Amino acid sequence: MKPILMIDFGSTNTKVTAVDLEEGKLLGTAASYTTIQTDINDGLENALKKLHEKLGGELDYAAKYACSSAAGGLRMIASGLVPELTAEAARQAALGAGAKVMKTYSYELTDDDAEEIAAIKPDIFLLTGGTDGGNKDNIIQNAQVVAGIDADFPVLIAGNRAAVRTCQKILEESGKQVMITENVMPRFNELNIEPAQSKIRELFLDRIIKAKGLSQASQLISGIMMPTPAAVLAAMELLSKGTEEQKGLGELVAVDVGGATTDLYSMTDGAPDRAGTVLKGLPEPFAKRTVEGDIGMRYSAAGIVEAAGMKRISLLSGLDEDRCWELLDLITEDTSTMPDTDELKAFDKALASMAVKTGLTRHAGTVEKVYTPMGEAWVQSGKDLSRVDKIIITGGSLIHGEPEDVRDIASHALYNLAEAASLKPRNADVLVDKEYILSAMGLLSQYEPDIALKIMKKELISYGTAQ
Repeated sequence: MKPILMIDFGSTNTKVTAVDLEEGKLLGTAASYTTIQTDINDGLENALKKLHEKLGGELDYAAKYACSSAAGGLRMIASGLVPELTAEAARQAALGAGAKVMKTYSYELTDDDAEEIAAIKPDIFLLTGGTDGGNKDNIIQNAQVVAGIDADFPVLIAGNRAAVRTCQKILEESGKQVMITENVMPRFNELNIEPAQSKIRELFLDRIIKAKGLSQASQLISGIMMPTPAAVLAAMELLSKGTEEQKGLGELVAVDVGGATTDLYSMTDGAPDRAGTVLKGLPEPFAKRTVEGDIGMRYSAAGIVEAAGMKRISLLSGLDEDRCWELLDLITEDTSTMPDTDELKAFDKALASMAVKTGLTRHAGTVEKVYTPMGEAWVQSGKDLSRVDKIIITGGSLIHGEPEDVRDIASHALYNLAEAASLKPRNADVLVDKEYILSAMGLLSQYEPDIALKIMKKELISYGTAQ
């Protein structure tokens, strides 16, 4: 049987992964700079050349599957009615579809909001609001505002079913491309985000690939092309749940620290682990993704420092604060800077530690004690990750580190007494995506889930327990 090729057109690098389906094994991986400014196929050809050099010659592929986060990835804006309800449901739908959510609006959009949306120029606008049979005025008013924005982006309507046709008419009369799907919250506190996610991926294929110059590449692809984060989410869910033929690993979290953002994934229902605890807000999806757009190892290194404080970075790195500020200036001015000195290695390790800590703290839920007429009680917001015992680590800044350094970095994802309200994992084993295959396995999972799971179980390397 001929091998299968998976391609990830990243913002910086194009990564290729070859798999032998007959033997169910990874043949090899390679990467090259993504040539989005010229012809994206040039970067692909360069990556394939490196791969074939590793493997001893060119391969004849039975199929080629691809995902992409090139040219900024899938950039979305969402609007809803109440921040904690429909607006949050819209945000979760967008994130779960692999989007980078640039902004989420609640209540009525204003003229200032319209100017901001026009400046952002999203790839897709997700318009939600109201449960079915509930408030119609808000979503209709927002449709009128969006219709008046002089920018070319499609609008996906996923709100009160009694208002969607009115919204569709308003938007189409303004020249906007419109798609309709099921309400992200048909009833109070009930999430229904899968239909919206499916439509977002349709729009990605139908329109966004062309807009980002990927249409040439898409002609080479045998099957679907999807956003890279959606592929990683699919891989994580498969690894957690398993298939009919193989058991998964159970509940887990994953951290992907990139140059510009940090992506977090959790595979668990996150139900309260403490007796007498009640949930506040929306129920959480089993497969959840969040993105910290202000935290990254190069483009967003200043965001890590802002969140953690330079004093903490100095303490972790063993460098004085003045030198840390100098190194921060260095890596933000030249984002291609590699950690090729002892100082930069120590500084990068401190940054990665705080990126993991900040990202997991934001992703995990919290619990607080309240007092009621019936006595003491606990209120949980978000997911309880305290019982999760596996952390998947990926991202260029982490996968190339020494095992003891990676374990140390991963330990910052764990619960500590200084943040008593946080519901982060208590203890966890560290598994590292050393070959950077998660997005590839997410693609493969759409066609050969058992083989994708088998490869992940083999290729994810255990680095032991986070200390």
